[in-house]
Amino acid sequence: MDRSILLIYTGGTIGMKQDSETLALVPFNFDQIMQEVPELKKFGYRIDSVSFDPPVDSSEVSPGFWIKLAGIIKDSYMQYDGFVVLHGTDTMSYSASALSFMLENLSKPVIFTGSQLPIGILRTDGKENLISSIEIAAAIDENQKAMVPEVCIYFENKLYRGNRTTKYSAENFSAFKSANYPPLAEAGVHMKYNSAQIFKTNSDKALRIHTNLDTNVAILKIFPGISPEVMNSIVGIEGLRAIILETYGSGNAPTAGWFIEILDKTVKKGIIVVNVTQCHAGKVDMEAYSTGILLKKIGVVSGHDITTEAALTKLFFLMGQKIDIQIIKKLMGNNLRGEITID
Repeated sequence: MDRSILLIYTGGTIGMKQDSETLALVPFNFDQIMQEVPELKKFGYRIDSVSFDPPVDSSEVSPGFWIKLAGIIKDSYMQYDGFVVLHGTDTMSYSASALSFMLENLSKPVIFTGSQLPIGILRTDGKENLISSIEIAAAIDENQKAMVPEVCIYFENKLYRGNRTTKYSAENFSAFKSANYPPLAEAGVHMKYNSAQIFKTNSDKALRIHTNLDTNVAILKIFPGISPEVMNSIVGIEGLRAIILETYGSGNAPTAGWFIEILDKTVKKGIIVVNVTQCHAGKVDMEAYSTGILLKKIGVVSGHDITTEAALTKLFFLMGQKIDIQIIKKLMGNNLRGEITID
């Protein structure tokens, strides 16, 4: 099959190997990927690579990193059938979520992957993750269209929608979970695609990237004993435009007078407040309990079953569009890239 894949190494554990003399872990040259992972030759694909220089530790990822990555994909878009992004695991869910919003009219796969152990280590999970990600990035359906034309994360035999994932484990090979959405594919003896769950834009428009990101967002996690001083220090941040309020259960929070009063004043100041559950699974239902109803009444926006990572990057994206606050609030409740489930 004459398919072409661009491998983008941004940094992370997967691209490391041991120096034969010092035994220190150092990035290897991805121009020699066929020598490092000779199994890739069996695909018969054209696999080219580009590397960030220097590589970026995923804990150092910033919106500027996402803009650079989106630019590489846009500039190479017509030359390749799919893209595999090698990335550190710590912020992979943030990056995959951000790219899902930044890449509009996407019709080709952008598969993020990485590993818990370096690819040069004997027991590495990196080789399988890389090989399967490339296979998925090249896969086409019966209509000769990309099988999975969206931004995804592949890890430990499962392909997830990128903006539905959260890093769940720092030690297990199955580092990611998508609690509120099923896998898009599972790798066993055969690669089984969950075609009904794959997000397709059905658009013939050209790829468009959005690079204006407004990061004036804070995350406020509710906890027993939270004080007015803590609340005020967050909502009073100069230039703040939005707050992700991580609440209990299905969107519940304290009903103390001071708490509601602070949130009410915050909303009236024109700051968007999005209600996201602290739970890994489940969704916000602001009509189930009195506390949720009260938050809805003062203008807090429901995040439904969105992850914190997707809520954050969606706000960055929407606020960067220079659109009216009421439109942003409405769009936060709309399913733009498969990030939320609307009943």
